[in-house]
Amino acid sequence: MIYCLEKDPPFIIKIKNMKRPSYVTDKVLKQFIKNALEEDIQDGDHSTLSTIPKELEQSAKLLVKQDCILAGVELAEIIFKTFDKNLKVETFVKDGDAVKVGDVAFIVTGSARSILSTERLVLNCMQRMSGIATLTHDWDSRLVGTKTKLLDTRKTTPNFRVCEKWAVAIGGGTNHRYGLYDMIMLKDNHIDYNGSITNAVKMAKDYIKKNKKKLKIEVETRNLEEVQEAINAKVDRIMLDNMDVKTMKQAVKMINGICETEASGGITREQLKEIASTGVTYISAGALTHSASNMDLSLKAVK
Repeated sequence: MIYCLEKDPPFIIKIKNMKRPSYVTDKVLKQFIKNALEEDIQDGDHSTLSTIPKELEQSAKLLVKQDCILAGVELAEIIFKTFDKNLKVETFVKDGDAVKVGDVAFIVTGSARSILSTERLVLNCMQRMSGIATLTHDWDSRLVGTKTKLLDTRKTTPNFRVCEKWAVAIGGGTNHRYGLYDMIMLKDNHIDYNGSITNAVKMAKDYIKKNKKKLKIEVETRNLEEVQEAINAKVDRIMLDNMDVKTMKQAVKMINGICETEASGGITREQLKEIASTGVTYISAGALTHSASNMDLSLKAVK
């Protein structure tokens, strides 16, 4: 059981012991870690190679320096063992746990060189992921008692999406589509380029049939006229983009449960409860990934 870190009100949310999301595959993580290490080390970690004996073995602890929802523990262990299979990691908390200043998340033991060469990658990932998980948990706590789910978006850091979306899931949020390939989302530019929602949806359905794809179709709407057009086009989800709450309520009433609904566009934490009261299925917020602050964590030598 995890306590929300916000001051008002003292919500409590249960975060399940979750498995990795389906997109967090060994293949994806291997490629991510390989690229990240190559970016940082290239022809050698010369600071470490020049000062640390090859045979020296030491330990280091992951020290929490800011209250947060911790994320990236599993990833940290994978990074350490990818770089050096002989490193041993003893974990004391798991992804999704609420931690406080002074807590030790894990102790890594083995080659001092290996610990030093992987330190920054581990910290960069965990600090960023913990920030996202903490913000997500805070926002999600505002939806307790409603049926509305909190979604992330594709507003992620290039080449770091797997970690950022994983962090949203760890924080209790729900992942939207992972990329452009796993859902058809017809946004304003698709519709404006095509001419109408009706034409765009027809073409999308023809494309799905021709290419034998199993893809859901979501349509972005900007007013009630477009909502009605999307209803007539029979899509899987209708996005209510940048609508005020009054208009959103009307839209949800018009849709009347025939498909999923998603509130989107400039969503703030303060609006969450009011928007959920309209009965929308989802609220999506890019802020979960593009506006989260990194948490303060440190890897300290155990003396």
